Amino acid sequence: MMLVYHKTKRLVTETKVRAPEQDEIVWIRLQAPKQDELLHVLRDLFHCHPLLVEDCIKLNQRPKMDRYKDQFFISFYALTEKLATTEFATVIGENFVITVHNERIPFLDELSETFRQIEGHMEFSGRILYHILDRCVDEYAEHANQLDNRIDKMEQAIYRSPYARIARDIFHMKRTLHRLRRIFTEERTLVGSIVHQNFPYIRQESDVYFVDIYDHVSRIVDSLDIYRESLDGLLELQMNMKSDRMNEIMKTLTVVSTIFMPLTFIVGVYGMNFHKMPELDWNYGYLAVWIVMLAIGIGLWMYYKKKKWL
Repeated sequence: MMLVYHKTKRLVTETKVRAPEQDEIVWIRLQAPKQDELLHVLRDLFHCHPLLVEDCIKLNQRPKMDRYKDQFFISFYALTEKLATTEFATVIGENFVITVHNERIPFLDELSETFRQIEGHMEFSGRILYHILDRCVDEYAEHANQLDNRIDKMEQAIYRSPYARIARDIFHMKRTLHRLRRIFTEERTLVGSIVHQNFPYIRQESDVYFVDIYDHVSRIVDSLDIYRESLDGLLELQMNMKSDRMNEIMKTLTVVSTIFMPLTFIVGVYGMNFHKMPELDWNYGYLAVWIVMLAIGIGLWMYYKKKKWL
């Protein structure tokens, strides 16, 4: 099925896929099409270049824009809930836009409903392209906010416990951010080329809208850089907090060992099996030794407390 905008009637209708008439602007969505269907639409109905058709069949391109005689090919990426990327190809001509993708892309369904309800969003093919790219980039911003929330939760988990098992999640997120940044950087270049290369299917007053998309992508790329730095900081923070906690433990153990050292010495002295020891004949020798050991232990504890070693 395809959406058809009638210029004279200023009305959007839905019909089976066919070549547009003179006063029509159409948007054709091909989700997981069979190769025969794709060849019929691109090659037979719209007479697209063979290389363009091949790219739409394979769908394994990096973000790019290729210019042909009567069409443009744009490869762009949408994000899923789990931050996986799914490629969709967009073919733009004077009075048509064709999107090709293998997986379902929810924002395209929402955009289709918007075109039916709001008049004027399909006045020319460049405007359809703008709405597709703009909605896609808006999805990026929403997912970027989710990343920010996840990083905040990781930071809170580290503050609660330096031994929280989040290192694997951090490394996995860093790889994801690296992959997304590479894609978004290329898409930023792509959108910039639409603005600066006199794209033939947009009107001059529409350039400002594509500049806005460029700015949004640039901010998202900057946000990803900040997130990567934050993740590096979280790993460093966790290591430092673990080190501080270990130092506290070692200090406590050292103080306890230091207190028991003189007590161990006293016990060792009176534990020797010599027959003639002066203190062995004392009636209160056992009590005296205990009093001395307690006095030494309490004295050392108070001294360490005063030095703030405890």
